[in-house]
Amino acid sequence: GEPTPAALVESAMRHVDILDKLNFDQFKVSVKASDVFLAVGAYRELAKQIEQPLHLGITEAGGIRAGAVKSSVGLGMLLAEGIGDTIRISLAADPVEEIKVGFDILKSLRIRSRGINFIACPSCSRQEFDVIDTVNALEERLEDLLTPMDVSIIGCVVNGPGEAEVSDLGLTGARNMSGFYLDGKRQKERLNNSDLVDQLERRIRAKASRIEEKSQIAVKQLS
Repeated sequence: GEPTPAALVESAMRHVDILDKLNFDQFKVSVKASDVFLAVGAYRELAKQIEQPLHLGITEAGGIRAGAVKSSVGLGMLLAEGIGDTIRISLAADPVEEIKVGFDILKSLRIRSRGINFIACPSCSRQEFDVIDTVNALEERLEDLLTPMDVSIIGCVVNGPGEAEVSDLGLTGARNMSGFYLDGKRQKERLNNSDLVDQLERRIRAKASRIEEKSQIAVKQLS
């Protein structure tokens, strides 16, 4: 019949019992499954029964889009409950994409801060510039940055200021020249919509450098 969470846990516990009898406790357990509810149910039950670390994964999750969604839903449910110690994202895609999706899951749950968290609006008639192309280009150019930062790219002045005020760096769209925010404060300078990607990349990198410098100074003062 169809596998159940209880059956997966029973199988895992048989191996755990063998290791217990040998007085060996340095191990982690994985009960990956391709079905989200099956995997989540099994990990929840296992977390109640053992103290060893759990290795989370939705195995054979699918291609890059469907697999990323299934992995995010399954691992997100568990990680938000405090279940899981290590993770593996399994995609029918370049392994580099697996790492990126894993970091994005951890970043969205605020478990691990690494790199830029882009806040961007969807397609909308209020947009004064092409937000989607701008954000995609910035994500590609700034993949090397590991500094934790919130960057909001919003295409209009309706929602833009609210997001910009709670971001490290923000942009609010206007027809030709867009508003620019730094550390939540509106700057006098405005950015020309014709070359936003270049201007934003330069400013984001400069902000990241300042954050890193402050971090290094703080570390030196503590030591």
